[in-house]
Amino acid sequence: MSLLVRQPLQLCRPCHPRAFSTTCCRLAAQPAKNNPKPATNAAASATTSQAVPPAPKIVAPSPLADAPRSYGKRVEGFTPTPLSRPIGLPYPPQAGQNSGVDFRTLKQRRDDFVDYDKHLKRRKELKDKISRPYFRDWGNMQFHKGKTFIAPPRLFKDYLSLFFPNLRGRTLLKTDKEPRDTTPVLRGRVSVVSVFSSLWAENQCKTFVSRESNPAVERVIAESGGRAQHVRVNVEEDALKALLIRLWMGSLRRQVGGEENYGRYFIVRKGVSDEIRESIGLLNSKVGYTYLLDTDCRIRWAGSGPSEDHEREGLVKGLQRLLLEGGSSAAEKR
Repeated sequence: MSLLVRQPLQLCRPCHPRAFSTTCCRLAAQPAKNNPKPATNAAASATTSQAVPPAPKIVAPSPLADAPRSYGKRVEGFTPTPLSRPIGLPYPPQAGQNSGVDFRTLKQRRDDFVDYDKHLKRRKELKDKISRPYFRDWGNMQFHKGKTFIAPPRLFKDYLSLFFPNLRGRTLLKTDKEPRDTTPVLRGRVSVVSVFSSLWAENQCKTFVSRESNPAVERVIAESGGRAQHVRVNVEEDALKALLIRLWMGSLRRQVGGEENYGRYFIVRKGVSDEIRESIGLLNSKVGYTYLLDTDCRIRWAGSGPSEDHEREGLVKGLQRLLLEGGSSAAEKR
């Protein structure tokens, strides 16, 4: 019987490394079922995020939130407050923007024509424009002569300031009657920009910069050696009024002074959308607005309506400060 017992296979020493077994090892260490698996990084981060909620983002209330507008609910009482944060567009202006010209191709116009969502958007825009009371801006003039906000006591920081939009319009130049962009004129110089749409608004802007009301502004600009300038933007969307302005261009040329100022007077007819008005605080078309821009077209200071004593002083000090900043930055580049 001992001869019938199967003997285990004996391998020689050279063949021993090449031998393998198809049976699993029963004595291998098995993981304990009761031991919990270690938490992954994703689970740990999820647990951490649930335990510690993110800090809420605090946004300062806008000083223009309660300002009267030509649309929306009628305001029964309003007192302007100083600007507590910068106003303007979040992106730098470029020549060609806000020109009011439709550059779409025929295919793009056809696609937009059959797009129902864009039809609804356009319908809402037309409805809002038609439903605006015509005399709402005149009615809002009863609140502090239309003053929308008070100028800030000091300049906004350059890295926090927002941008003045590009506008396109005809200038007072005799040799060039084609529309021009404001950005090439504003970039590279410290600019005091007056934006108005009527004679009443223009007279309000003059209380900030005219020789009679604030002669220091004209003196600082004259002594800057061409590094500062005064730019006027006359926004007139009505075709008949724009035609009358063109007929009186000779009178406008005499008002602005020398020929070097002809290219700094813009007659803008299109491109001033509601988004632009909201971003720069241009909320009343019958009120004049004054902006102080640095060499990068950032709005560092702004005023509205008729000026006050501290606003005129703040404009002069801000203009001098920007000229000093421009001189120091130029010296650093050298």
